[in-house]
Amino acid sequence: MLNQQRNQPVAVFAAAVAAALLMGGCGPHGSQGTQQAAPPEVSVVTIETERLVLTMELPGRTAAYRVAEIRPQVNGLILKRAFTEGSDVNAGDLLYQIDPAPYQAMYDQAKAAVAMAEANLPALRSREERFKKLVESHAVGQQDYDDALAALHQLEGQLGVSMAAMESAQINLSYTPIKAPIPGRIGRSGVTEGALVTAYQPVSLATVQQLDPIYVDVPQSTTEMLRLKRRLADGQLNPDGASQNKVVIIQEDGTPYPEEGSLEFRDITVDPTTGSVILRIVVPNPDGALLPGMFVRAVLKEGVNETAVFVPQQCVSRTQKGEPYMLIVDAEGKVAQRMLSLDRAIGDRWLVSSGLDSGDRVIIEGVQRVRPGVSVKAVPFDAASSAPAKTN
Repeated sequence: MLNQQRNQPVAVFAAAVAAALLMGGCGPHGSQGTQQAAPPEVSVVTIETERLVLTMELPGRTAAYRVAEIRPQVNGLILKRAFTEGSDVNAGDLLYQIDPAPYQAMYDQAKAAVAMAEANLPALRSREERFKKLVESHAVGQQDYDDALAALHQLEGQLGVSMAAMESAQINLSYTPIKAPIPGRIGRSGVTEGALVTAYQPVSLATVQQLDPIYVDVPQSTTEMLRLKRRLADGQLNPDGASQNKVVIIQEDGTPYPEEGSLEFRDITVDPTTGSVILRIVVPNPDGALLPGMFVRAVLKEGVNETAVFVPQQCVSRTQKGEPYMLIVDAEGKVAQRMLSLDRAIGDRWLVSSGLDSGDRVIIEGVQRVRPGVSVKAVPFDAASSAPAKTN
């Protein structure tokens, strides 16, 4: 009886230890050994190709369609100016009038010389014809006939000289009214009435510029030009048909110009200082809103990508070397890494040149919780639920 009482505390302690061990086996550490953790959940977007019209935006400057620097072609005194500075003029409009009196006198003198020669010419022709018949019958000597023939030829030559002088004087006289050679807008005048001007002087009297249509000259780098040609040749881009050469003009204040321009040609000479060629665009300018020398931007069409692939910019990660990549969920439900080749940013998305295909599931949310090779649970990305709430 005494021994049983002594052994009772030992039995109670053993029972307590067994209960503690049993409770420890049923705790959290024990459940990890018997149950496998659930795979992490990530939000994915399935890649779908889109049709994209690719454009490039280049800076440029406007230039007048035609420019005529007005210079006198004869010497003289300016009698009057017949235009208003800054106004529109038509081809043939009178701009300046040079004093025509000296040139009128020269023309009248040359005209009189022609008249005198023409008056003497019939008599010498008749004399030559008579002497020609008389010399055959030996009524006059051969020398007399030769003198008559020489006098006729001399007068004919003199008549030709006089007619040339008259024509030259008439041309000079016609240069005394200085007229607009082209239609356009004329700038400020460099001379006033009473000024003495010289023929073909280096300083122009005024300048007429045709502004409708107007040119937009845009430099394009040869690197970009070669890249575009290569993509068209490889079939990555298709020409956009008749609208390929259509150009949208953005004005200095950022507003689109209402008239659409057209690409006229690419220059064939590369500027060695900039490594670029000039693209010339013709833009209608009926209201004269575009002036020569203005800075604008031209949006040109490169072509059409029928299978464009886009990804959100915030989902593209980069390696330590700066190489872009994304994590995707493969067909087995595991995370895989895809290295990307990016073309350009359009809005808040990257245009992907290579690395992703249609049907790939890219991870949008949950990238921080996974790594390549890990099995995940992919759920469709809900853009509406992830958008930040607006505050008033």
